[in-house]
Amino acid sequence: YDRNGIEPVVPLSTAIQIRTYIDQYPSLSRYRNAALFVLAAVLFGCSFVAIETGLRELPPLLFASLRFDIAAVVLGAYVVATQPRLTWLPRTRGDLLGVGVAGVFLIALNNALLFVGQGSTTPAMASMMYGLNPVLAPIVAWWLLGDRLSGAGVLGIGVALTGVIVILQPSPATLTSAGTVGQGLVLGAAAAVAIGSVLLKRVQPKMGSLPLTAWAAAVGAVALHGASALAGEPPTAVVGVGLPTVASLLVVGVPSTAVAYAIRFDLIDRIGPVRTNLVAYVVPIVAAVFGWLLFGTGVSLVTIAGFAVVVAGFALIERGALRREVCRIRRRGRRRQETDPAGAAESPFPCDD
Repeated sequence: YDRNGIEPVVPLSTAIQIRTYIDQYPSLSRYRNAALFVLAAVLFGCSFVAIETGLRELPPLLFASLRFDIAAVVLGAYVVATQPRLTWLPRTRGDLLGVGVAGVFLIALNNALLFVGQGSTTPAMASMMYGLNPVLAPIVAWWLLGDRLSGAGVLGIGVALTGVIVILQPSPATLTSAGTVGQGLVLGAAAAVAIGSVLLKRVQPKMGSLPLTAWAAAVGAVALHGASALAGEPPTAVVGVGLPTVASLLVVGVPSTAVAYAIRFDLIDRIGPVRTNLVAYVVPIVAAVFGWLLFGTGVSLVTIAGFAVVVAGFALIERGALRREVCRIRRRGRRRQETDPAGAAESPFPCDD
């Protein structure tokens, strides 16, 4: 309203639209981040089944480049059709740097090293090596951003990684049979994810996660096509592929890339690179569950125990947030028991009793 309190300066309908649900319900932000985290783990976990199918007929770098060709087209079309032009064009130095960092590190280097490395190492060793990126991210964040984890947080990362190892159950036979070069390539992919995630947080692009993902997918696809050509992979390998390979391309291109990477970049902006990279701990669990659902491979008690260890690691890392959430629920329960409908005022100190 104006100074006299008579005429509204902004129409009521517009004012209602400006207010977001998160403004009215701050707890929704926490639940939204948790839901996106789980969804990203599910989408990335599903991709392993599709990737395994596609690599039977396609060279690794060509398959990776086609994956991001599809993602770039799908995301680009959606962004252009649903958002104003000024919102999806890179306009600042941070936007251009963000597209470059995401395209080079999180997409091109990550997928090139991972796809090629998996060809000369065992899946168990590759998954374990790739799961090291959440361990590398705090080191990179400390170096570039000055971020630090408490002793309990470092312990939580170690505990979660132990849970992943329990689930994968790598034996001396599987470790010694893997090629040293392949192991180094997969570790390089994990390092690329850690470095790219932290750099993306540092450059702070202003554009939204969807336009950023679309541009990054295009940059990564071009780089991967170049790498495929340099490696001597024949582009004609796509001719005559079977229906399972086409289906695998669509699966990894749309839900497991276009959607999953958009969620990943959004989470990096909301909760930081270290917590976002913890998705790598959950992906092997999701892959094991989908393997059981689709192929009938059983989930052993050891796998369940490994999942419990991963949960314990998360609890150590997020102990502060979990404690505050439990205390909030307890306070809400106590207020409901009060005779005063308004309830007692909330204490600024969690669990002050």
